[in-house]
Amino acid sequence: MAMWGGRFQEATLAEFRDFNDSLSFDYLLAQQDIQASRAWAQQLAQAGIITQSEVDQLDSALADLAVAIDTDPKLPLQTSEEDIHSWVEAQLTAKLGAVAKKLHTGRSRNDLVATDLRLWSKLNAQTVRQSLLGAIAALLSFAERAGTDVMPGYTHLQRAQPVLVAHWALAYVEMFKRDVSRLDDALARMDVCPLGCGALAGTGVAVDRVALAQSLGFASAALNSLDAVSDRDYVVELSAAASICMTHLSRLSEDVIFFCSGEAGFFKLGDAISSGSSLMPQKKNPDVFELLRGKTGRVLGHLVAILHVLKGLPLAYNKDMQEDKQGFFDLMQTWQQSLLVLATVLPHLSVNVQQCRQAAELGYSNATDLADYLVSKGMPFRDAHEVVGELVVYAAKQQQALEALTLDEFTQFSSLISEDVYPALQLDAGLLKRAALGGTAPQQVLSALQQAKQWFESV
Repeated sequence: MAMWGGRFQEATLAEFRDFNDSLSFDYLLAQQDIQASRAWAQQLAQAGIITQSEVDQLDSALADLAVAIDTDPKLPLQTSEEDIHSWVEAQLTAKLGAVAKKLHTGRSRNDLVATDLRLWSKLNAQTVRQSLLGAIAALLSFAERAGTDVMPGYTHLQRAQPVLVAHWALAYVEMFKRDVSRLDDALARMDVCPLGCGALAGTGVAVDRVALAQSLGFASAALNSLDAVSDRDYVVELSAAASICMTHLSRLSEDVIFFCSGEAGFFKLGDAISSGSSLMPQKKNPDVFELLRGKTGRVLGHLVAILHVLKGLPLAYNKDMQEDKQGFFDLMQTWQQSLLVLATVLPHLSVNVQQCRQAAELGYSNATDLADYLVSKGMPFRDAHEVVGELVVYAAKQQQALEALTLDEFTQFSSLISEDVYPALQLDAGLLKRAALGGTAPQQVLSALQQAKQWFESV
């Protein structure tokens, strides 16, 4: 049943219907359309447009429809209606007749779809938020299990300085905490109700839009009808928040993929989260992390798509906006699924403690500690940097670690070096020195872990 047939004298082409209709994807908004319709019916009754008996009939029929959708979410797909709004109206008309035809008084599909999509976005953003917190909880547990295990830290993918494994995990906790903040910001801004703004100029029915917004669980009613029906900022914001969060997921995945490789061997994948090769029996592949990395591109693509849809649109509503849903629905589902998967697989990831520690001691990762040692003896840091650089070249030619050099070898480069250099070059000594806020010293990491857990308990 088309909601706009009176103006037209010829049937629409089948090819046009196939291209134009949106029920195949906007059926996901069925519950939100029913919710908005029930609230609108109450306002029509208060405005004297329909009787209390009629609103009772509409509310009962809409409630029954909601139950039917709960039982079979794909029920609308069994029809050939244009969109979810047409489907709801057709179902009501089949049951109530003329009473159902009064429901659309004073509203438009423009303000209705904007309301439906906001309601859906609020609900699913809250679900994603819970999944994001689940991923953070899994990272905190991983950090706790790692304790004071040490691993190489990298810059430019070159071994740089030792860090605690927990410090690495907490870096991603910080990223995900920012993602929670972004999600909360987006939720606050989208909490505005467009219903009652009509097609673009507002409704001609004397409804109480503030009360209507409150009845739907919105914090406020939209203040400008032109903006209300054409605003998709919340879709962009959630898509951007998802893109940033998925980028964090992708970076974590890239780390884990490398750390699990034969070249590194720092982490070990449990059998439950690994796959094998159809040809090579020895293979144990990190497919789950590769998929997390790969799905990030899919989410980023949806963000770019919605921005391109909106960038040239004049006020107010344009049919282009129908393209706001398919990619967005997929984006939200992919985002949530990815976070759930991360939370599920992290408990099956373990640390190869010995391999990590051995690797952390290689690559002259204590060179900065030697420079700091010379600074403690009164040498300017820039001079100390130069001296240590020369010592690294010398040690590399000897195929020796810095701590393996003799005191005579050290003093060839600086007379300030004495026997107390050797304790300063030990791995644990270097870690203990990084005790400033945000550093990788064990006591600092333990404090950061406790603070992160307290934050988690408060959100």
